[in-house]
Amino acid sequence: MNKVIGIDLGGTTIKFAILTEEGEIQEKWSIKTDIQNAGKNIVPSMIETINEHLDIYKISANEVLGIGMGSPGSVNPRKGTVIGAYNLNWSSLQPVKEQMEAGTKIPFFIDNDANVAALGERWKGAGANGSNVTFITLGTGVGGGIIAEGNLVHGIEGCGGEIGHMHVEPNGYQCTCGNYGCLETVASATGVVRLARDLSEDYQNESELKMLIENGQEITAKTVFDQAKRGDKLAAIIVDTLYYYLGLACSNIANLLNPEFIVIGGGVSAAGDMLLEGVVEYFQQFAFPQVRTSTKIKLAQLGNDAGVIGAGSLVIQNKVVRY
Repeated sequence: MNKVIGIDLGGTTIKFAILTEEGEIQEKWSIKTDIQNAGKNIVPSMIETINEHLDIYKISANEVLGIGMGSPGSVNPRKGTVIGAYNLNWSSLQPVKEQMEAGTKIPFFIDNDANVAALGERWKGAGANGSNVTFITLGTGVGGGIIAEGNLVHGIEGCGGEIGHMHVEPNGYQCTCGNYGCLETVASATGVVRLARDLSEDYQNESELKMLIENGQEITAKTVFDQAKRGDKLAAIIVDTLYYYLGLACSNIANLLNPEFIVIGGGVSAAGDMLLEGVVEYFQQFAFPQVRTSTKIKLAQLGNDAGVIGAGSLVIQNKVVRY
């Protein structure tokens, strides 16, 4: 039986999985990301660990249809290169495909990490293998991937699916991209904390969250949601502000693309049904009538496995045949 290998390349950890052609994970492992020496050790360490584990599991290179990988930075899927992945110290162009194929003798495919996570959720998660699925990941930033009519949307320069940089507040906070009012500035984990600090300054009533902020306690998005669950009125205002912006963004995406599902994942999505219900309420308010009833918003289901599963599906999508 043929296998595929999925790789989720992150700034601190590289996750690997051996999967069946149907997307079932059979083996998983990870290694630390060695970003020293301008990230030159990353690809050799991946080649070494793959060859080592194929040996351990007694799988020959010919039994592997291909290796798929999700990477940060600007990825050229056709050429198999990455540039600008600064958390990996990859500031110059990296010929990843060329190196991986030379080192493993296995076909290699690569795409942006958010796109790859979108493929994972679409294939084996909340996307239910639909042809039209949008994935939004709420982490330190806000990322996304769009699958339209069965294909990933890359755009002319690979910037398709930059959902975090949709403008939701023209006079809002400045984003790391240089613009103002991007979704990322209010819907990411750091954005929620920023909202909390700003809104607490003008809040005059009793609030445990306000006290935590004023006492210099470290707060996170989880702190805010936990306080909202406990009935803290300031926390309720903050999460409602998040719901508003995220619901607005989802309605704009849905009005444009009318996907079957918009799937929300990432660390902030751990707030669960509370987040989902809040976002859906504003989505219903802003979406076009027929979109409102046809596009469904769901929480992601795969957690940390979305990246490796999506990376595996890159191989399947490219219809690799090994004899």
